[in-house]
Amino acid sequence: MNSQKKSKSSNRWLLEHFNDKYVKEAQKNKIRSRAWFKLEQLDKTNKLFKIGMNVIDLGAAPGSWSQYAITKIGKTGYIAAFDVLPIKPIKGVNFFQGDIRNKKIFNLVLSSLSDIKFDLVMSDMSPNITGNFSIDMPRIINLCKLALKISDFLLSKNGIFLLKSFQGEGFNEFYKEIKTLFKKVKICKPKTSRTRSREIFILAIR
Repeated sequence: MNSQKKSKSSNRWLLEHFNDKYVKEAQKNKIRSRAWFKLEQLDKTNKLFKIGMNVIDLGAAPGSWSQYAITKIGKTGYIAAFDVLPIKPIKGVNFFQGDIRNKKIFNLVLSSLSDIKFDLVMSDMSPNITGNFSIDMPRIINLCKLALKISDFLLSKNGIFLLKSFQGEGFNEFYKEIKTLFKKVKICKPKTSRTRSREIFILAIR
């Protein structure tokens, strides 16, 4: 993508972003990002949360999914949130900063949480999108596979795996892999996802 096209694309995104009703709603209600509303809609449709659940939040920054989840699981629940970027503290959320693409950190995550059985693993992870899908899709699928490995290792029986992904090369093969590991799998696209976005969510039950 040349710089002129990239600049036009960035300007269009910024205009769209600041006119977005969910961005305005988030700012008005001190919610960390519009991603809150995606999770809220997915939860209302699929009843993801229960009081006392143990939850993993991958790609947590700036923290809106954890912010939403803590309101649903109550004080008896547990949230372990991870991101390569820092987040401002959220009461009741245990945040760990690090890059799970690093093998040592990935193994540390698994070993440190292996004594807990989690009811929900949710991932909103995404690489820095370049707009060139031949570069972006392999990075996206790589993150999806890491999230899948974590869920396979730490998710309890009947546990829920919620994963953000994107439609593109490699997705169909990855989706088939998920279907071999979970008894129920479906693709969701909440209305908060922008229509022209390739973003989708996979919901799987163990």
